[in-house]
Amino acid sequence: MKQNSMLAMILAGGRGSRLHDLTNKVAKPAVSYGGKYRIVDFPLSNCANSGIDVVGVLTQYESVELNSYVAAGRRWGLDSKDSGVYVLPPREKADAGLDVYRGTADAISQNIDFIDQYAPEYLLVLSGDHIYKMNYDKMLAYHKERQADATIAVIEVPLKEASRFGIMNTDGETDRITEFVEKPPVPQSNLASMGIYIFNWKLLRKLLLADMKNPESSHDFGKDIIPTLLNDGKRLFAYRFKGYWKDVGTIDSLWEANMDLLSPDNELDLSDRTWTIYTEDVTALPQYIGTEAKIQNAYITQGCIIEGEVTNSVIFTGAKVRPGAKVIDSVLMPGAVVEDGAVVVRALVANGITVGKGALVGSADSEHIELIAKRVKGAE
Repeated sequence: MKQNSMLAMILAGGRGSRLHDLTNKVAKPAVSYGGKYRIVDFPLSNCANSGIDVVGVLTQYESVELNSYVAAGRRWGLDSKDSGVYVLPPREKADAGLDVYRGTADAISQNIDFIDQYAPEYLLVLSGDHIYKMNYDKMLAYHKERQADATIAVIEVPLKEASRFGIMNTDGETDRITEFVEKPPVPQSNLASMGIYIFNWKLLRKLLLADMKNPESSHDFGKDIIPTLLNDGKRLFAYRFKGYWKDVGTIDSLWEANMDLLSPDNELDLSDRTWTIYTEDVTALPQYIGTEAKIQNAYITQGCIIEGEVTNSVIFTGAKVRPGAKVIDSVLMPGAVVEDGAVVVRALVANGITVGKGALVGSADSEHIELIAKRVKGAE
């Protein structure tokens, strides 16, 4: 078996309940984004672009579609003799008799045998539900330079919002972490954890085995493993990330992340050929723009039919806007249809959903984005 310097494990088992009906039957990392992508494409593409050959994807809730999707490692160039993407569902029974991971650390603990096959020196642990581009190889170089036991990627957030995140307090000079506080009511720092960790595998393995036997543990990296490392005087460092990063945990944030693509100076830049985000190559006809169509500031993907008006909106693969229809400040996910004369404003229309003729959904004055996840009847 080939020895890998660093192996990646993507935590993709979250329930995604704040995305409501979008995750009733589909795992959050498999949710569509950006016209033709899925959320999980980002960490997987980052791994491929960073030269990581072996990636384990730890799935759990509503994972059938996600399992099938990530098993096709060829999408990210991870399907050669010495590389691969491996689906790793839970193996142990929880109290309710269900196969579940009890926490983020437990997800890794249940897969120690898988990791040991490759004898990595370092383990990269990633959240599977964030949108960003990052070179993990540069983070590893930072980790090595500081002779760290663990390195945690952080991003600076407004101090007034810091209480929503796990916050790293550092010494201020070398960025050595002195304290990790989960959602502090009065934050002392604005360095928020991105849920991206590099550990020295032998040390982490030892901690995980001890954690599995501890009945008082939450089996979580933030609550248990990282505090233990700090209490033991280990060398933990914050790796400051500069660039676009979005946690798309709510309908509003998913809408915002899509709308960010309309900005001419958007940092994500999905057209950047030096850091390609790979995805499924869907067979679709070219987009069709009707002679009466009106389009202003829109992101329109292949297979779309636009015959009405689209303003400041993102239109995913195969979506249709019929004659007389208006789509304003909205996101139409794959296969969504807005029938003749219908108006969609500040809304996110889920995969394959139809907004009937003459119907009105959403409001320009609403505080939150409206999710349209069921067919909207229109005029008969």
